[in-house]
Amino acid sequence: MNSTAPTPVEPIETPTLETLSPSRASDFKVCPQLFKFKAIDKIEVPPPVYQARGTTAHLALQWLFDLEAPKRTPETLYQLFRQAWAELRQDEYPDLFENTEQERAWGIESLDVLANYFLIEDPTQLEPLDRELDMTEELGDITIRGILDRMEEEDDGLVITDYKTGKAPPERYAIPAFFALKIYAVLIRKRTGRTPVRLKLMCLNGPTVYEIPVNDAQLDATQRKLEALWTAINRAITNNDFPTRPGKLCGWCQYQDRCPAFAEEQEPNATAIAS
Repeated sequence: MNSTAPTPVEPIETPTLETLSPSRASDFKVCPQLFKFKAIDKIEVPPPVYQARGTTAHLALQWLFDLEAPKRTPETLYQLFRQAWAELRQDEYPDLFENTEQERAWGIESLDVLANYFLIEDPTQLEPLDRELDMTEELGDITIRGILDRMEEEDDGLVITDYKTGKAPPERYAIPAFFALKIYAVLIRKRTGRTPVRLKLMCLNGPTVYEIPVNDAQLDATQRKLEALWTAINRAITNNDFPTRPGKLCGWCQYQDRCPAFAEEQEPNATAIAS
């Protein structure tokens, strides 16, 4: 009797992460499903106008501090924003606007937001130690990579600053945003041997500035949370289990049409209409 050998089963490859950014770590903390859309599935979505504004403003503010202090004026920043947009527009955001009128209105609004920067601080009195610092550091089994907006030396020590061009959230919702900044503080401590003393969230659309002090005990706790988060991420990848966490931030999520939480909400209505 001839026997047929069983067909070998191809092993299913489990996706892995080589690095973790502070922003993706924050995504998982907020909503594992959001993390999956961005970091695992890598689903591309049309860039929103506020993302284009943020990216362009970051580049303009980086260039502003390339200049001598007396030249760091509002008019100079506006011109740098225009130059940055001209550099980014074609490759990064070629189809963002339907017509020149929309683009012009966005540009005017963007310059209004940038004007608020000078209500927060005087750039002629500041010399950052680093700007748009590309960081890659090993923390145990984790490789963290991200770009730090700015770090400066103040009288009492190192301060890490993050620019935001969106509207400032209420204070109770601003605290979670500091998780990513605490991770950067952990990386700076590892790289330099110095512990930052403060983290600053600079929201230009307002404007509003949130600050919190940090110390070694807080950064040690952040590193432990990060290690636990890394374990949870790997477990989620292995089990393909990324639960949703619906909340107030869902209103800004670009993945609602794909999110199981919203599909579950819509299903009863669809059934009712069909019947």
